[in-house]
Amino acid sequence: MPVLRLYLDEEANLKPDYWLSRASLENVIAATSSQQDHGWGHYLEVLVFVFWLASATSYRVVSRSFGIPRTTVHDMVHKVSRKLLKILKRVIHLPSAAELEDMGNEIARLAGSPAFSRAVGSIDGCHIRIKPPSLDAQCYLNRKLFPSIQLQAVCDHRGRYLDIFAGYPGSVHDSRVLKNSPLYTGQLYPPQGFFILGDGGYPCLSAPIGLITPYKEPVHQPTARCFNYHHAKARSIVERSFGSMKTRWRTIFFKALEVKPTFAPDVIACCAILHNVCLSNGDIVEPAEEVLRPDDDAGDQHQHQDQQSGERIRELLMAAVSAPDGRVPALEDHDYM
Repeated sequence: MPVLRLYLDEEANLKPDYWLSRASLENVIAATSSQQDHGWGHYLEVLVFVFWLASATSYRVVSRSFGIPRTTVHDMVHKVSRKLLKILKRVIHLPSAAELEDMGNEIARLAGSPAFSRAVGSIDGCHIRIKPPSLDAQCYLNRKLFPSIQLQAVCDHRGRYLDIFAGYPGSVHDSRVLKNSPLYTGQLYPPQGFFILGDGGYPCLSAPIGLITPYKEPVHQPTARCFNYHHAKARSIVERSFGSMKTRWRTIFFKALEVKPTFAPDVIACCAILHNVCLSNGDIVEPAEEVLRPDDDAGDQHQHQDQQSGERIRELLMAAVSAPDGRVPALEDHDYM
C-alpha cells in the first residue's frame, strides 16, 4: 500500500496525498484515539478518512489505494467522522472572557481603525454543493440555481472557527439561518458590550446579539464609505477562512459532495474541525483567488419582533472611524447593548 508506506516514511511529505501536514495528521490521530483503540486499527481508520476527503470522497479510489473493500472504507469513514464530531466542542469553541480584549484589538488592526476594538468575530454563510435528495429537491436550490446546504460560521482574527452551524437547505436566506441557529436563539455570542461583523445578508442588530453590517450600497456619504471600507477589511477574514478550507479540500467543495444529504453536514463539520487543527499546527493553505467570492448578497433588513436595530451603534462606529483618534466616548463609556 503506497499511501501507507508514505505515512510510515517519517521524511515523506504527506500533503500531496493527504492534504494535511504530518503534525496535523498526528494531532488528529491523537485527538480521536480512545482506550478501546489497539494496534494499528485507529491509525489506519484516520488515514483512510483523511485520504477519502483528499480523494473527492470516493470510496472506490480509497478502496483501491489501501487494498480494502469498499464496505470497510464506508464503515471507517463513518466511524472516524463520529469520533471527530465528539471532539468538535474542544476544537471549535467560543473564546473566554480574558481573550476578548486581545481579539478586539487584533480585529481593529485588521480593520485599520481602533473603532473596531469591540468587534470579536466575523460571521458569514457558505453554500456547499450537494447531490439533491429525491424528495424536496427544490428546497435545496439556492439563488444561483444549484443545490446546496449552508454552513454558517463565526471566526476570529486568525480565521479560526469559533462557532459553526451546518445543514440548512440552500434556498434559505442567511438571515433566517442565523435566526434559527443556537448562536442566536441562545444568545451565545458575542457577550454584551461586544459585536460581530457580518455582510449585507444579515440585519444590523444590537439585540439579541450584537451584529454590525455595512451601509447598503450605493453609499454617497463619505463617512459611510469610509466605515464600509474598514468594515470590509475586518470582515473579510471569514471569507478567507472559507476560502482556505475550500482550497485544501477543493476536490470535494468544487463539485457536488458525493455523500447522502443527511451525511453532508457531518462531513462539512469534520472539514471545519480539521481546519482549526491545521491552524493550531501552523498548517496553513492560502485561499485560491477563485474561491474568494465577492460580497454579492442582496441583504434582508426585515426585523423580527425579538430583534433590535443596531443602526445607532453603526452610526457611532462610523463617527469613530472618521474621528482623528478613532475614539467615540459614547461607544467606550456607555453600555450601549
